[in-house]
Amino acid sequence: MASYSDVQKAVRVEKFKIWLAWLCGGIMMLIIANGTQNIRIVSVITQVLLVGLGILSTIAAVTMTAKLNRKADAARKDVLGDL
Repeated sequence: MASYSDVQKAVRVEKFKIWLAWLCGGIMMLIIANGTQNIRIVSVITQVLLVGLGILSTIAAVTMTAKLNRKADAARKDVLGDL
């Protein structure tokens, strides 16, 4: 069985990966939006799609982070014997 500090380190790394992927996706969305800004109808469609995808990716990142927090809390309770 892994120790609590091992679980904490793994959770911290996974959270970093989640939010780094979210940030990189956001940067790519901004680049795409900037690239299509001079084409009127494509720009509007792109911006609407990217806002929707941004909201969905944010919800997914927050959900995954919350799940990792629950996993770390369960490991802490298991190691420390808390009820």
